[in-house]
Amino acid sequence: MSSVYRNSLLGLAGFGILALPVGILFGAAWGWGGFALALLGIVFWHTRHLARLERWLANPLPGAVPEGQGIWDEVLSALHRLERETARREEGLADALARMRRAVQALPDGVVILDSANRIEWFNRTAEAQLQLDVRADLGQNIANLLRQPEFIEYLETAGAEPVRIARGPGLALSLQLIPFGQSQKMLLSRDVTQAERVDLMRRDFVANVSHELRTPLTVLVGFLETVRELKLDPQRVRDYLGMMQDQASRMQRIIEDLLTLSVLESAPPPPADRVRVAPLLARLRADAEALSGGRHAVALQGSPAVDLVGSEAELSSAFGNLVSNAVRYTPSGGKVNLMWREGPEGVAFVVEDTGIGIDAEHIPRLTERFYRVDRSRSRETGGTGLGLAIAKHALARHDATLEIESQPGKGSRFSARFPARRLASKNLTV
Repeated sequence: MSSVYRNSLLGLAGFGILALPVGILFGAAWGWGGFALALLGIVFWHTRHLARLERWLANPLPGAVPEGQGIWDEVLSALHRLERETARREEGLADALARMRRAVQALPDGVVILDSANRIEWFNRTAEAQLQLDVRADLGQNIANLLRQPEFIEYLETAGAEPVRIARGPGLALSLQLIPFGQSQKMLLSRDVTQAERVDLMRRDFVANVSHELRTPLTVLVGFLETVRELKLDPQRVRDYLGMMQDQASRMQRIIEDLLTLSVLESAPPPPADRVRVAPLLARLRADAEALSGGRHAVALQGSPAVDLVGSEAELSSAFGNLVSNAVRYTPSGGKVNLMWREGPEGVAFVVEDTGIGIDAEHIPRLTERFYRVDRSRSRETGGTGLGLAIAKHALARHDATLEIESQPGKGSRFSARFPARRLASKNLTV
């Protein structure tokens, strides 16, 4: 039995006990009248508290629970405690909901909440950008009216288990997936798969290019081996064939060595903080360029290095060497190849400039891709593997440097390796 119920019964019993002697002394009418008057007072007192409670229930403002007296003080105090606990729980839920929404807003994937009729209830900023939604106009709209790609409409109708891919805007590929939750709601997740598809395409191209590059010399080798084995050839012809076989074997070896170099650059730890002496390095690069040119080009070195670099001499020598060898290979006889060293307040730059055949602007963004060639037949004639610029780019990136390419068809090209000031060797750095 609750204390309120018990106290109410005790109060009535007390009035009854008081009315009993009144009835004995003054008669039963006076006793019953007194008891009725007391009961009427109790009813009036309870009615007043009930009216206060009713007014509060009609407009339950937080912290405004009415105060009571007697047994009503206990009732209304309990209600006040319940109201405070409810307010705390609601505040906690609101805080948790706000944290959840902030977390969902920070997701790299888009999130759209749909009702049972596929109407939009809420979405985060990523979904707004990826799906081109408008928070002011699209809430409450059917998602099918905003994403009209047939493949998505079919996916929405069938609720397929596997995500569906759609194109949204120029150069943007999205993967969309519906996840049911709650009673009848759905969550639409959108993920930008543009980069993943680009990487997958590059992987497929890489495998195809490696297969193509190795298949050609292997085909030549197998053909020469069959010829030497099956036919009776004079010694001079055999020596000629063996020489051509050696050339093809050397080409495969260069390709494999360059692939191994790229693999090492991609997986190796950061380069050491050694002092790289720039002046002797540039002198060696000029000597190598003259040897590769064989007197067919005018090779010049401009700039006197006053500073050195910090990093791996082997990697920087490989990167610079690839830029120089490309310039020599793709510059016709009688052309010029200039090696330049530039120093400034923001850093330094190694520049290779030639008067070669030049490159169309459409090819420049892809020049550093593995095996990418503007002219495959000419690349084979020059002896390149198609990996030199990829190696140069990776080696430079490991040294916080960027590779800039400028070119005009028929006028030549300029390759600039730019290093920030933090890559310059301090005076007290020793090897």
